[in-house]
Parts: sequence; C-alpha cells; structure tokens
Amino acid sequence: MTQLANKPKVLLFDVNETLLDIAPLKEKVGDILLDPNAPELWFATMLQYSLAATVSGQYFAFPEIGAAVLRMLARNSDVVISQEEAKKTLSIMKSLPAHKDVQPGLRRLKAAGFRMATLTNSAQDGVKAQLQSAGLSGFFERELSVESVGKFKPHADVYAWAAREMKAQPSECMLVAAHGWDVAGAKWAGMATAFIARERQQKFPLAPEPDVDASDLLGLAEALAA
Repeated sequence: MTQLANKPKVLLFDVNETLLDIAPLKEKVGDILLDPNAPELWFATMLQYSLAATVSGQYFAFPEIGAAVLRMLARNSDVVISQEEAKKTLSIMKSLPAHKDVQPGLRRLKAAGFRMATLTNSAQDGVKAQLQSAGLSGFFERELSVESVGKFKPHADVYAWAAREMKAQPSECMLVAAHGWDVAGAKWAGMATAFIARERQQKFPLAPEPDVDASDLLGLAEALAA
C-alpha cells in the first residue's frame, strides 16, 4: 500500500468489481456459456465492443452491449438466445452485493470529509438500482454514468466531464478502480488514481503507477487519512 502526499478533494469510484462483487454475475454467464471460465472472456469482450462503439462515434447502453456479446459467445457453444433473454440473464447486475470492505471503507472516507461520487460504464438507471440494492446510495454525492457523455471509459472525455460535474479540476479528483485500464485512462486524463487489487486484477505495466495501490477500500482510507 502506498500513501499520497497531496490528497484529492473528490473521489470517483468505479462500481462493477471495484465496489460490487460480480461473482454471482460470472456464475450466471458461465451457466449460459457452458464454461465456468467463460465469464472473464465475456467481460473483456464487452469492454472491447464498448470501446469499438466509442471510437466509432456510436453509443449503446452497457446492458445492450453485454447482452449482444453474450449472444455472440453463446453461439460458439452452439447456444442460441435472444437479446431479451440475454438481457434478462444479465439483470442480476442490478442486485450484486458489495464487497465486505466497501461499506466500512466508504464510511471512513466520508467521515474524513472526502466528496465522493461514482463513475461507471453502467447505464444511469442501472447504477442507481445497483447502489440501492447494495446499500451504498447514501455515501455518494452524485451517481455519474457515462450514459450522460455517450462515451465509455477510458475515453479522456469521460474523466474530464466527471470532474466538471463535480465542480472540480481533474487534478483535484482521484479515480478509484480495480481495473488497470480504468486507472490508466484516468491517470492519462490528469487525475490522481487508486488501484484496488481485487482478485485476478492487475495494473497495466505501460501506464504510470497509481498514486495509491491498496488491497481494498479500508487500505485506501488508511492511505488517504495518513
């Protein structure tokens, strides 16, 4: 765990995997694809196509992309499902539990006076449902979604927009995420960053080091409060 000399004014949290445990979602996807190892490929491919849409000047809500990718991968196992069936399978995303460290970590950060908001690739109605279901809504000043920008993270415009929404400069914000690509994107966009080392997640070796490297949100709170 590293400690930060210049503390941010605003903390922007990724949601899926950073705050919420996506194990139930992976189990559902594994059942559909008939392969317990397939969910990681599904998640990576969903990110690939969200970026393909962004660089092509297109936007589709994350659930639409997730369902489309699930159908694509299902065909590799000779499984045919409709878009609506795929979306129904992925609706479990709205009821994912928070990691055990999240509520106590957020509580400590809020008590320390940090302004906090989410910044997620999930759709606006989706993130609201997710945070309410996980009991996290009360911690955040704003629930920011890329839906308002029409571009997915890690596009630089997303981080710049989030800073403006929080009435802050990018340099006054810290992006907190468990994904190396998200942390890298925020760093390149001028934000401070914190990498949360969730299981099987790694930093991108070609990106600048994050300002804080913590095992969980309690570790982040310890680093920022020091």
